[in-house]
Amino acid sequence: MSPAPVHVDQRGAVVCIGVFDGVHRGHRSLIGLARGIADELGVPLVAITFDPHPMAVVGPRVAPTSLATLEHRIELLGQVGADTVDVLHFDEAVAAMDPQEFVHRVLVDRLHARAVVVGQDFRFGHRAAGSFETLVHEGDRHGFRAVAAPLVGDGEHRWSSTAIRSLVADGDVVGAEQSLGRPYRLDGVVVHGDHRGRELGYPTANLSWTGTPTVPADGVYAGWLGVGDERLPAAISVGTNPTFDGQERRVESYALDRDDLDLYGLPVRVEFTERIRGQERFDDVAALVARMAVDVSRARVILSGEGRRSAGLVLDADQSHLP
Repeated sequence: MSPAPVHVDQRGAVVCIGVFDGVHRGHRSLIGLARGIADELGVPLVAITFDPHPMAVVGPRVAPTSLATLEHRIELLGQVGADTVDVLHFDEAVAAMDPQEFVHRVLVDRLHARAVVVGQDFRFGHRAAGSFETLVHEGDRHGFRAVAAPLVGDGEHRWSSTAIRSLVADGDVVGAEQSLGRPYRLDGVVVHGDHRGRELGYPTANLSWTGTPTVPADGVYAGWLGVGDERLPAAISVGTNPTFDGQERRVESYALDRDDLDLYGLPVRVEFTERIRGQERFDDVAALVARMAVDVSRARVILSGEGRRSAGLVLDADQSHLP
């Protein structure tokens, strides 16, 4: 059920459950609540997440794209308070579990839950038959406390993975960052492309990814290219390169003022700060290069002020509540 069994001793644990795609500010609020309960009880906090997304199994035609790789999700959950992340491999067997079986096998036998924290709208078990009320009932039977975390947002909109996917897909990476509490990021490996960027004076790192990430709308963005411990300011192109009649959709990052990088085969992180413009087709290469120079200058200005703009975004759990 999990790639690496999680060890919990007989003291038990506080457990929070969710897909936690993107680990956005709403997720952080839930985890912050669970962290406080775990500290009161003197036990570890275990975050249960599912891989793949349950909809990829029960409704693959409508399964959502992802906001973070599994590895990034685990990293973020640890940053915001989870002591351990229990990755449950979601397959047809898990999908077929009724709510009572899930509680008994996972929460009681496996994790010795003392308290279980979920969102108010939490559903679980075969055909989503279980609700928070089911969890309360099962907690009374098995000796754990069920806690519902309130839905939270910015006062106007609830923070949700669905809403963030829509913002990213529309190119509103500023709005996505406000809901995530961090810049939106794609992870992958640098692969060879057409090598056209170097010929034009702007060598780019062409990103290859696995899975089905949410890719921002076509256009040019200011952002950051992460390589190992380095975080390099970058101008990022998303799209098909219509000036050259391209067909393949790509994410290509030019690290500002760097033509000395050899990144082929290396894992990188591409963070999106602000959209500069949409995708355009230019009449000739000279016009494209002239616009690229403008884009790079604009990216430099945006990124020079990014620290001040992002000062209000935090990794800690946010307790702002919707009315």
